[in-house]
Amino acid sequence: MKKINKILIANRGEIALRVIRACKELDIQSVAIYSEVDNEGVWVLKADESHLIKGDVLQAYLNYENIISIAKKSGCDAIHPGYGFLSENAEFAKACEENDIIFIGPKAEHISLFGDKMASKVAMKAVGVPVLEGTDEPILDKKEGAKIAEEIGFPIIIKAAFGGGGRGMRIVHKAKDFDSMFESATSEALKFFGKGEVFIEKYVENPRHIEVQIIADKYGNVVHLGERDCSIQRRHQKVIEIAPSPRLNDEVKKELFRISTKAMFKLGYESVGTIEFLLDENDTIYFIEMNTRVQVEHPVTEIISGIDIIQRMIEIAAGDKLKFMQEEIKFRGYAIEFRINAENPENNFMPSSGTISAYLTPGGPGVRLDTSAYAGYKVPTNYDSMIGKLIVSALDWEGAVNKARRALDEFFIEGLPTNIPLHQQIVRDEDFINGKFTTNYLDKKLPKFNVVNPETKKEIESKLSSIFSKFLF
Repeated sequence: MKKINKILIANRGEIALRVIRACKELDIQSVAIYSEVDNEGVWVLKADESHLIKGDVLQAYLNYENIISIAKKSGCDAIHPGYGFLSENAEFAKACEENDIIFIGPKAEHISLFGDKMASKVAMKAVGVPVLEGTDEPILDKKEGAKIAEEIGFPIIIKAAFGGGGRGMRIVHKAKDFDSMFESATSEALKFFGKGEVFIEKYVENPRHIEVQIIADKYGNVVHLGERDCSIQRRHQKVIEIAPSPRLNDEVKKELFRISTKAMFKLGYESVGTIEFLLDENDTIYFIEMNTRVQVEHPVTEIISGIDIIQRMIEIAAGDKLKFMQEEIKFRGYAIEFRINAENPENNFMPSSGTISAYLTPGGPGVRLDTSAYAGYKVPTNYDSMIGKLIVSALDWEGAVNKARRALDEFFIEGLPTNIPLHQQIVRDEDFINGKFTTNYLDKKLPKFNVVNPETKKEIESKLSSIFSKFLF
């Protein structure tokens, strides 16, 4: 065991602020880093110390040699990578270890294993986790790919072998479309991940995307913190996350939890992690990938379990044993997270930038807001468009939906377009209210939604106009 006294957060925005808050509660000093466009970031002010990384703003949070150098100079014992950027970079984890700095996350070998979609699929299959029929090795040859696709049978899905987030992914329903889709997927994979190799799997029609949060210490103790339903997506990007899933029977849940914890125990995994699955219309389970980092959607799990995932992650990295066994974890109620993105619903959800001129946030019981935005904040174009996460919770599903509707109607951001109007439409949709959604939910609903939502917007603007004329937020 090695006591952690000071942590550098190798990230930005709301997750950097989230880690800083966890550090303060554990009486650990925090060190923030920031690029030249992030000098007004809230996390920069909230950390115990902050260091500017000069130069290319796109590389600021990716140059791990610079980051490790700052960590050493500032006397840090550990580095927390957050999510995105270097969070799933095995070389970064190795470099931390070589410099006698604790990497707050899993071992480099596990990051490497699960960063390779093919290797992880083989490894999970070997420990009893069901996987989709498809290739076991990355391919780059179009003719070979076409032959494999014919053998599997259409529809199939082409996925980047060394990346995620929906990049390098194409669904092919007919053989005549395979060549163009294959070329498009490999080209995009090369552009975003530096490697064009892909793999091919059987495509599951209308699945639910369910993931299981696990925590494992260095002593073989593995527990799960329940499941999340991440089926509501657009362009393979998660939009809303829910814990627990509102329409998943107990037997399927038990099986998901059993195979997830068993697999992580057999593989000797340490730290937090998320195992993602697809469930078809018959509730057949298929493993798709493992994320070796804290997830964007971790707050919904924290709310229903009462467990601070970031703090437990830090303690495990320091060598502590888990403070609870599986039977001691009690789940309560429902939580829903809405990703608040700076994007224009009227322009095909293109990312937007600009200065937030007015900002009024929701509150009250059961409302949590993880964000680093504020009135006057300049949203840069250099990074992801997510500016915050609105999380609501209640004792039952109906209560959570009602609270979401109220909280979203209270949320007012002026100065740039956001996707709040989309969320306002979703929480008023009958299928959502009844918990009926799969990964194609938004594909079907978007043409029917009025994402500008003029009635709600007009009502809010009318109520708030007098407030903003008197007060500065």
